Amino acid sequence: MNKEDLYQLSFHLIAHSGNARSLAMEAIQNAKAGEFKSSEDKLIEADEEFAKAHKYQTELIHKEAGGADFHIPIILIHAQDHLMTAQAVKDLAKEIIELYSGSKKPEEHK
Repeated sequence: MNKEDLYQLSFHLIAHSGNARSLAMEAIQNAKAGEFKSSEDKLIEADEEFAKAHKYQTELIHKEAGGADFHIPIILIHAQDHLMTAQAVKDLAKEIIELYSGSKKPEEHK
């Protein structure tokens, strides 16, 4: 895998991870507003975006395990940071949404 391929992979990681993080944050805001169905839908979308990002990360890991030797560009490290941040926000969003939904009376759920 050449430098250009690593850059391309990094940009995919950043884009999909960023989308996942943004969708998870939207899910929290929807839950805060009592819109739990919409919140769940945003989490599903976040999971889908995260899965796309994770696919690119897995591709890189498989190539390295297969013997490829990489000179790791800083952008790839930045992309990995995005992926891990997205995972943390997504996990926290699920917990926060659960807290919001538990704090509402059943008749307040939308």
